[in-house]
Amino acid sequence: MAISTGPSLLDQVRAAIRVRHYSIRTEQAYVQWIRRFILFHGKRHPLDMGEEQVAAFLTHLAVAGEVAASTQNQALNALVFLYRIVLDRPLGEMTHVVRARKPQRLPVVLTLEEVAGMLRHIDGVHWLIACLQYGSGLRLLESVRLRVKDLDFDHRALLVRDGKGAKDRVVTLPDELIVPLHRHLENRKTLFEKDLAMGCGSVYLPYALARKYPNAACAWGWQYVFVSSKYSPDPRSGVRRRHHADESSVQRAVRIAMRKAGIVKPASCHTLRHSFATHLLERGADIRTVQEQLGHNDVRTTQIYTHVIQRGGLAVKSPLGAVLGRAPVVEESRAFYSALRQRPAEIVAAL
Repeated sequence: MAISTGPSLLDQVRAAIRVRHYSIRTEQAYVQWIRRFILFHGKRHPLDMGEEQVAAFLTHLAVAGEVAASTQNQALNALVFLYRIVLDRPLGEMTHVVRARKPQRLPVVLTLEEVAGMLRHIDGVHWLIACLQYGSGLRLLESVRLRVKDLDFDHRALLVRDGKGAKDRVVTLPDELIVPLHRHLENRKTLFEKDLAMGCGSVYLPYALARKYPNAACAWGWQYVFVSSKYSPDPRSGVRRRHHADESSVQRAVRIAMRKAGIVKPASCHTLRHSFATHLLERGADIRTVQEQLGHNDVRTTQIYTHVIQRGGLAVKSPLGAVLGRAPVVEESRAFYSALRQRPAEIVAAL
């Protein structure tokens, strides 16, 4: 008999995620996958199911849903979290799961001319964010979540806080962005002062910082560098304030700029990060330096960009040009194949 899945189970999932300081994106994704798992099995309670039902759901995603390998792995992680942490009943072996294939693809990389052309067709705050993604190798969320205190103009550095994998790192701040960023911060501070006057000048603080430092939420240093044009309620606390810039608006602006620049490659915001790494290596940067700039755990992840360079058109010189440049060789080849068509048996016997 189907059991109603009220908010209690999903609320337990949310509470377990927040205790472990997972991001809001992880919380939303896990809750969505757990809900889909329950609905797939006719609203049965997860306690009434186990490895067999989890395997059937994951197989359905791969076969019927044709999802990517990373999507299937995310669903698996959500269900493992549900059973191991929330229900305290870890899953056993699931040997009959059909795994989605993980394609071995090289990243899309723009040329210097293509990056320049794209940047010419984007302006304002979106131009600054795109320049930081290409000039500092930032991920999209890392760029929109930058706070004022993380800009170190004296040392030409950016401090990326709580990046992918909950890691901090220091990246380069391009000299060309010093003046534009200073001008942007002047306008940003004026907006911040207006927000304070309206009682909406607080900002989201991670973990328990809001309780430890009650005044930090309204301090200038903690404010987002790039903010939304309107107020919105915080998804967890419900407090109405100005959030950081919406990443979808940046993606849309970059997509339009790519089209205007005539770039036909399947490029996105993340392509700028790929291009940053590839162009650094092309200019002779050490791969370990590039690894630190990108925040990769393993240098093998960074080495994918060396494959992009090695497989470029300048890396391998086709022998066709040398052959076509030698007229006697070309004439001999033509004569040989002409004779082969006329007397195939004799020539094959001679060979």
